Amino acid sequence: MSITATELKNNLGKYLLLSATEDIYITKNGKIVAKLVNPYQDRVEAAKSLFGILPKDADVDEAREERLIAK
Repeated sequence: MSITATELKNNLGKYLLLSATEDIYITKNGKIVAKLVNPYQDRVEAAKSLFGILPKDADVDEAREERLIAK
């Protein structure tokens, strides 16, 4: 979505909520000057991409121990 800087200023709360689900491009004089994004979006997408890769019985503590032993 693309909005003007004035529109953002007048409706900041609305666009903060919208930025949780989509990127908001802010324009000034017809040129993009900023991008409002959800800071956790990349983490969520990365986590989603891992589904199905790890075995169901994977244990975090066991993996840590294996790394310590390997060093």
